Amino acid sequence: MDILNRINTKTARLGVIGLGYVGLPLAVEFARAGFEVVGYDIDQARVDDLNAGTSYIPDVSSADLNDVVQSGKFRASTQPDALIDVDIIDICVPTPLRKTRDPDLSYIVRAVTSTATVLRKGQLVILESTTYPGTTDEVVQPLLEEGGLVAGTDFYLAFSPERVDPGNPTYHTKNIPKVVGGINQPSTDAALAFYSQMMDTVIPVSSTRVAEMVKLLENTFRAVNIGLVNELALMCHRMNIDVWEVIDAAKTKPFGFMPFYPGPGLGGHCIPIDPFYLSWKARQSGFEARFIELAGNVNGAMPEYVVERVAEALNSGRKAINGSRIHIFGVAYKRDVNDLRESPALDILDLLARRGADVSYTDPYVPDFKHAHLALESVPEHAAAQDRDCALIITDHKVFDYARIVKSFPLIVDTRNALKGVVSDKVFRL
Repeated sequence: MDILNRINTKTARLGVIGLGYVGLPLAVEFARAGFEVVGYDIDQARVDDLNAGTSYIPDVSSADLNDVVQSGKFRASTQPDALIDVDIIDICVPTPLRKTRDPDLSYIVRAVTSTATVLRKGQLVILESTTYPGTTDEVVQPLLEEGGLVAGTDFYLAFSPERVDPGNPTYHTKNIPKVVGGINQPSTDAALAFYSQMMDTVIPVSSTRVAEMVKLLENTFRAVNIGLVNELALMCHRMNIDVWEVIDAAKTKPFGFMPFYPGPGLGGHCIPIDPFYLSWKARQSGFEARFIELAGNVNGAMPEYVVERVAEALNSGRKAINGSRIHIFGVAYKRDVNDLRESPALDILDLLARRGADVSYTDPYVPDFKHAHLALESVPEHAAAQDRDCALIITDHKVFDYARIVKSFPLIVDTRNALKGVVSDKVFRL
């Protein structure tokens, strides 16, 4: 195959559709590996920043981005025709849920439609967006074949699930094993050769459906286990047992147990969403995924439970939520990132505000945000306790001065066990 020769000699040109938390790190890594890369995104401001060498993602330093921009190996564009001359197109667009918890494939459809306008013989097209098993051959392939070219013969088509973990200092795009599955063996071979040029480990599987299911299994595994431990946290609270101590003791077992931790709810683009993609697809096949749905219900109810814990804390001081001044520490969905996608903090802030609380927040990674009827700016940590009745720790960023939080606030509700070891009547844990 000519595509294999171009990949192995690094003369193949790569087009990445979607320059978000998945697409941008991928584009930069391949550019650093020596490939010519063009990124396509509809956000003009984002594209302008990227072409100026300014990264908005912590996992991609502006220095690394600027290096590949200055070398001419990477450029970004809002014009679909920038993809005309590429040999490989990698689609990395969002796959949200509708309000009905059905998959929203509109981003994929738009990206594939754009791809179809520039598709030519010998190209390799890869979908990385997390989706349900069957998307590549049921949705992507027919759209690409509308122009008369045949997948697997005239061009190559594969699926490779993204496995990005924003903010992880150990595992990143290059050293996370990459799973790939094509619609036929030549497609798998082309995708395997492509990713092998940059990534440490590439794992081929027998089909696109297997590759699609791999990602859903990984995130459903996490969602279900988090749901289990969240339910255990509710149970332990009723029984006056410290769930954090229980988990710490249980994880000393060297086999048969993997620790998961309760929290204020699920966040990020994958774990709150992917299990519902799987359960939706199961329903289409006449199968009810009861276990997955139950875990989703438990996890989805955690923001309301956190608000009730805040109410209990305030009640201990003869206060109500209505009229109380509550300060949230951390609104990003996880520690030490600036990602707000599906963050439970947003729902918690909204619930508190609807119940009459005066809410504020501190997050060094999120200077401001708008959500529902709220529009807030981060308060400097040293000024956070001024006239506040309660602190609520949602995201346990390492930079927070937890000793000062304990000293400065009359009440603290800790949803992450950030105050582990602190014994005080004013500290309320999840």
